[in-house]
Amino acid sequence: MHVLVRDNNVEQALRVLKKKMQREGVFREMKQRRSYEKPSERKTREKSEAIRRARKLARKQAIREGLLPAPPKKKPFERKAPLPEIKARPE
Repeated sequence: MHVLVRDNNVEQALRVLKKKMQREGVFREMKQRRSYEKPSERKTREKSEAIRRARKLARKQAIREGLLPAPPKKKPFERKAPLPEIKARPE
């Protein structure tokens, strides 16, 4: 995995690296490997993950074919106008 550091901006490079590792599932795997997982538990976990992926794929395909209604789209976040500053009264 490669991350380019531009203009000595290490913070940005770290953010990019973290995002790539998240996408690859490195953090999830590290969390799983902290403790021993019995082969039977591993089998059941992998089976449930496969079922979840298959259901998600089937749901997306049904939405594309028009069999299911599409979920409502989220509205983009809108910032509220800042509150007016209150000036102290001269005494």
